[in-house]
Amino acid sequence: MTQTDTRLTARVLVPPTQPEPKSLKAMVLAAMCLALFMTNFDGTSGDVALPQIQRHFGSNMLGVQWFLNAYHLPVASLLLATGKFGDFYGRKKIFLWGVGLFTAASMLCGLAPSLPLLIASRIIQGIGGAALIPLSLTIVTATFTEEKSRTKAIGIWSAVSALALVAGAGLGGILVDFFSWRSIFFINVPLGVVTFALTAHGFRETRPLANKSLNAPNILLSIASIAFLTYLLTQGGANLASAQTLMMLVITLLSFGLFALAEQRSNEPIIPATLVRNRTFLVICLTQLLVFFMSGGLFFILSLFLQHIQGYSAALTGLCFLPMNGAIIAASFASGWVVARTGWRFSILTGLTMLSVAILTLTRISTDTAYTDILWTLVLAGLGGGLVIPPLAAGAMNSVYAAHEGIASAVSSISIQLGGILGIGLQGGIFSHWLMTDLDRTLTGLALPAQVQHELVAGAMQHFTEAAIALPHALSPQVFEAAIRQGFISGLHATLFVALGALLMGLGAIACFVPPKITPPDRAS
Repeated sequence: MTQTDTRLTARVLVPPTQPEPKSLKAMVLAAMCLALFMTNFDGTSGDVALPQIQRHFGSNMLGVQWFLNAYHLPVASLLLATGKFGDFYGRKKIFLWGVGLFTAASMLCGLAPSLPLLIASRIIQGIGGAALIPLSLTIVTATFTEEKSRTKAIGIWSAVSALALVAGAGLGGILVDFFSWRSIFFINVPLGVVTFALTAHGFRETRPLANKSLNAPNILLSIASIAFLTYLLTQGGANLASAQTLMMLVITLLSFGLFALAEQRSNEPIIPATLVRNRTFLVICLTQLLVFFMSGGLFFILSLFLQHIQGYSAALTGLCFLPMNGAIIAASFASGWVVARTGWRFSILTGLTMLSVAILTLTRISTDTAYTDILWTLVLAGLGGGLVIPPLAAGAMNSVYAAHEGIASAVSSISIQLGGILGIGLQGGIFSHWLMTDLDRTLTGLALPAQVQHELVAGAMQHFTEAAIALPHALSPQVFEAAIRQGFISGLHATLFVALGALLMGLGAIACFVPPKITPPDRAS
């Protein structure tokens, strides 16, 4: 097959020249925020619904793991492709297709009579979500062209993103507890209809400017590469030394090598060379990955702490994060004002410093720590996150050419998605290792038989502090529970120090490589 057979001809899309009325801009922003809320809410509420879904279908752990992977795999692997499709076919067109798929798949998820059909519906949902995440940011950027209004709009967009991540645990837990797991999918249907209507009416399609090409083979290679990497990050942490994990690592490296080689030889690469050489953009994407690496693992471990150590329900655990979420929203709105007066770098560095102080303070958590003892630390972390996340997103889009905003948004979204996946996978593995090591050390001091000790550690890893584990007569339930709780705290401290290291890396990268003012290259003087 020749090169012309596998390549399609299209035109670069640019924003319309006439400014949109403020009412239409507000309508577009509302639609993009709703779209992001749906995708992020669905990514976290599924975790809360897992136990009920497992009981409903009588599934094993492998089945419910694929319930999660069926959503996250297509979202992560298709982000680059949908960003490119938006630039090629039209951002409004691809976005509306994504909304339609996501909404229809949500209805199918809620009605699914079996686990295989639920997983199949989640795959379709993930395909739709892959279009909504990058294109929502691109459409916001194309709608708000003036720097100050763009920064504020992205601040609102980012605040909604944070709201959805926490609402997935809070609102998702309430829906699951008081209705059923199906309700977390049905709620997307009216939201999707409103999002579709607002976008169709409020956003004018970008208009063509010049002939360009869509490189189909490179797009397929990008999808395969990111899919393999995502699967490796979600599944490989269970056993790093297994033959399956090593084989997947080799396949992932080979696929990325083929993609890089194809990009280098292509006249129309998926990721433009100017983007690859854009140091500011790359450093911002790296920092986004590190920040979401920190937050992904932190939410996961702190949720376990509140439920298994403090004994909170899933719904109450979600509500415990509301003060932090409120702080994120408040700081996200304020970040535009901070950036306008102090510059991008100052806002990001201030936020990263606040996050670092909060994480360091959380290392003082013990088995007796109450929620009220960490409340203000969580608020501080929320304020720091609000000063970091919107300027990072706005800075990434502000550092690239307007014609590359679609693919830049996709690359930025990939860094966020992979950061969250890596955070849960790696920090979850570190947490489990330290918990097992500490518990094993405690049980060794009690001179228990090796086989009994192994069974107790394995049971504790599955049930935590539940009293369903059969104990030998020489070990009282109180002593065993205290050992588990202390091991849990050791694992929590280890993950917090890893998260702190990630934040300090990001802080150093921003301080050294990101300028105080970020101006789009095609508007730089």
